[in-house]
Amino acid sequence: MKRFILLSSVLSILLLSIAQSCTSKPEEGIQFFEGSWQEALQKAKAENKPIFLDIYASWCGPCKLLKKRTFTDKDVAAYFNAHFINVSLDGEKGDGAQLANKYQIQGYPTLMIIDANENVLVYTMGYYKANELLQIGQSAFTKGKRR
Repeated sequence: MKRFILLSSVLSILLLSIAQSCTSKPEEGIQFFEGSWQEALQKAKAENKPIFLDIYASWCGPCKLLKKRTFTDKDVAAYFNAHFINVSLDGEKGDGAQLANKYQIQGYPTLMIIDANENVLVYTMGYYKANELLQIGQSAFTKGKRR
């Protein structure tokens, strides 16, 4: 009986530690700033980084693919997390709707790289694979582009 209790206890502890490691893995992908647009601008100025802005719509298929496939790519995440303040906003709500109007968004997803003074360095629309998005991110550090 003592062996059964001991074995049950060890198995329980082992299962709990496995379950915990499965649920507490670090977040993967691009880490998006959780604040207002004005706060993102202030953070960009403080860290001397441009903003990567993803304007999406909740019903947009290509937007969902970007989030699922491209934004979770480890190379994309490493580059964008190191070089940008990343912001993702619904173009039909709140700050996202205001920015969609300000920048005359024509479709979703719209991806922009904007400096801390709100100058657009890169403006593009549509779905991109990981290697393509990396090229877009890198192009922000050359003279402003519109793709």
